[in-house]
Amino acid sequence: MAIISVRIPQIGEGLQEARLVGVLKHPGDKVRRDEPIYQMETDKAVMDVESPYDGVLVEWLGKPDDILAIGAEVARMEVEGDVQEMVVHGAAKGSEATSDEAGSTGRASNIPPRTRAYAKEKGISEQQLNQLAAGSAKLMPADIDAFLESGGAVKAPVSDKYDDAPVSPKQRVLASRLVRGSQLVVPGTMSVAANWESIEHMRARIKANPDPFKPSAFTMFAYVVAKTLADFPIFRSTLIGDETLRTYKHVQLGIAVSLPGDELVLAVVPDADALNWRQFAEVAREKIDLARSGKDQANEAVTISITNMQSFGLRDAIPVVVPPAVATLFLGAPYNSIAPERSDLHIQRTANLALTFDHRVLNGVGAAEFLNAIKDKVEAISSFIEGGH
Repeated sequence: MAIISVRIPQIGEGLQEARLVGVLKHPGDKVRRDEPIYQMETDKAVMDVESPYDGVLVEWLGKPDDILAIGAEVARMEVEGDVQEMVVHGAAKGSEATSDEAGSTGRASNIPPRTRAYAKEKGISEQQLNQLAAGSAKLMPADIDAFLESGGAVKAPVSDKYDDAPVSPKQRVLASRLVRGSQLVVPGTMSVAANWESIEHMRARIKANPDPFKPSAFTMFAYVVAKTLADFPIFRSTLIGDETLRTYKHVQLGIAVSLPGDELVLAVVPDADALNWRQFAEVAREKIDLARSGKDQANEAVTISITNMQSFGLRDAIPVVVPPAVATLFLGAPYNSIAPERSDLHIQRTANLALTFDHRVLNGVGAAEFLNAIKDKVEAISSFIEGGH
């Protein structure tokens, strides 16, 4: 047995670096040659990258969102026999050791990929970056900060018709995930109208109670979703490549959280289905507060997320699935409607639920049963929560 390096391959002519989007295998997993093991993003696309060897994955040396040079070591595998490490043709000089040592054809060789990415984030042009690198043995992000703090001008195109500004790092990561989703997911969407009166009545009772424990109506809804997921393992699953369905034993529930400037991050309630009502409410609040501080908690085990638009008055939407998740659930604002199941004319409070799911993983009947199970629990929220669920 021997340990051998897995390196970022040369995908396209002139490509010098790529971003690690996500991993499809974990340390200890057996891997077949030509089996997808991670995903990388170039300036043109997000793609699955296949293993060059048969063996067992030992460790990942890069983490999602790292920018790595072509030829950089991204993982190590244990292989049998006398296996020669594959040579990456066109790799940047020095990438055999580490991505930070990478140079590039037509680019200054003393600018590591992470420095180049940081400079782009700060709005520094390629020309300015090369000028800075000319006086440095190795240009680091701290050098970029020093340049800006010293009054270095970051020049952008000047026009009386438009303004240019760099896209924020969080938005670039989200955009990359969305592009990946559009390339992989086969979406299906369905919706149902739920009687929201039981939720509102229970919320009013909680507010009137002297107990300082006062979870919101949305927290009740999220708890219902978490508990429902325990009975629908397909919604706790994700595709690994094209041939493997991985089902997690517990729910890692994602909750979309908006930030100032229209930025979006994800709060994650770990093992949400294993928590009781009070535990869930407390952990959800903690994770949402963490997200509001700017911490994106997205990870590969989050198979479903909730997006809540009640505070914006939106009744309907078509949510987007961001893999490796298999579904996104939208909660709309409550409104008055005619009760559909009564013979007399009765007005009830209603909230629309819309589910977009990945048709590669599950089908319409399973999605409909899941959505209706949530609806039934929402409409009986008091007995559901107070019954010890």
